[in-house]
Amino acid sequence: MVNTQQPLEPSRPPVVAVAVVSMILVVAGGIYTAAYLPHTAPLTPTVILVLLSIGGLAVNAVTLMRLQNFAWDRFFQVGRWALLAYLVIAGMLEYIFIVDGMSGNLLLLFTLMLAIYAVDVPLLLAYSVARYQAVET
Repeated sequence: MVNTQQPLEPSRPPVVAVAVVSMILVVAGGIYTAAYLPHTAPLTPTVILVLLSIGGLAVNAVTLMRLQNFAWDRFFQVGRWALLAYLVIAGMLEYIFIVDGMSGNLLLLFTLMLAIYAVDVPLLLAYSVARYQAVET
């Protein structure tokens, strides 16, 4: 007997898994670096984790650009508002870092981690919603 039923969801790339791994790398870098405070942490492991996380974001960006038959209108609708919210949150955290006296390479590194956070979470939310939406043709 041949199964003639259509799958509930078309096969999609692992955007969610890559986004989650990217966030785990950023959180691990933040925890590693913060564990040394008030002393200066060796930044090389954190830089490596941030670069790997940026690589995951790049993979997701390329993967998303190649998607066809996808609810882009819903993706951008959710993504815009989520990005706005997370930019506000990241901005408040950046302000706290500056007021707390963080400077130099450490501030740069934490700013990069905040930027990844502010892009990765909205991407994750927008993709998670849009992948289940009907595509308007």
